[in-house]
Amino acid sequence: MSTDKRSSTYTYNGTGLSGFVEKWVFKPVQRYFSPGKLQTPVIADTVEEVQLTAGGVNTVVLPDGAKLAYEILGSQYLGKMTPFVVVCGMTALRGDDQRVNKAVAQSRPVLIYDHRGMGDSSLTPAGDEEITIELLARDLLFLLIELGWKEVALCGHSMGGVVAQQMLVLPYLPISSAQIPFRITHLFLVGTRCKINQGSGLPIKAVPGKPRSLEERREGAKRVIAATLDPAWVEANGSRFNEILANTVTNNMTNRPADMVAKQSVALRKFEFEQHLKHLPRDMQVLIIHGHLDQIIPFECTKDMVTQIPWAQFIQEGSQRGQIPTLQFGHLWYEYFDPQIWHDVVHVFMQRAPDGPLGKD
Repeated sequence: MSTDKRSSTYTYNGTGLSGFVEKWVFKPVQRYFSPGKLQTPVIADTVEEVQLTAGGVNTVVLPDGAKLAYEILGSQYLGKMTPFVVVCGMTALRGDDQRVNKAVAQSRPVLIYDHRGMGDSSLTPAGDEEITIELLARDLLFLLIELGWKEVALCGHSMGGVVAQQMLVLPYLPISSAQIPFRITHLFLVGTRCKINQGSGLPIKAVPGKPRSLEERREGAKRVIAATLDPAWVEANGSRFNEILANTVTNNMTNRPADMVAKQSVALRKFEFEQHLKHLPRDMQVLIIHGHLDQIIPFECTKDMVTQIPWAQFIQEGSQRGQIPTLQFGHLWYEYFDPQIWHDVVHVFMQRAPDGPLGKD
């Protein structure tokens, strides 16, 4: 290993399975997304002063030779506050939700990392491994063991929430179980699910014929990105939407390889662990954050998680610290509301000690 705006819409400035997968997953993703280092910041008093600057990415080598790139924001709080571990979703890189990460890092350590094969992380030297949710979960477990922390809070968004849950149930697998030698005090499940659901996911459609032009890719990406938000947000945040779109279509895609996105998509249709969630420790505090406008993973998926984790709590609407203005938000939760609101959600919930009442953290 080397080294407050509380409005409902935040205006941001600034002929078989293999054949099916090939036709409807790999090729569509490649058409839409294929084109024609960060350093731990100095944590300041305001979110705006926290900068992600180039250089100095940390890496850990996994047992199979793959590498994970990671950063620790707010590192001055290590040993003082429980680290907040961010597990990003399908297609995502560690810096995508930096608005929220920088806010949370004002008061505690925040670990962000890229899944293998994405961003600054790499596959094995052969590069031929099958990507599964369990593999990604074991990657996360290895990274946390290497860091040597005694306790952490997990925050998994979308696919990241699936990976986080999979990691938590590794000790209960009947085959190749793995022990977790640290304590998970809190679990934030954001826009995620615990079982495979038909009809959800990114709206990527197969388009036969030659590779798509830049404009065709732009229109396809526009539809996909819009689905992760909601019409009202897109209308109120046109400049930010165009910025996300431009980044997706014209650059940064070498760090989001189309084949890896496709493999992640396949992995999300093959996991199964919900029957093991009943074994999770009851003193682990669980918060579900899920917008009613989520078009990627419908809000109804929260019912499955509550069934399996009945002590889980839902984020509350309201104007008090630790609440959010409304549940009317889409899949990209971090693009909604002032970042300080999300900081307060994390801070207030993590004051709830693992055994129930408010604690020192």
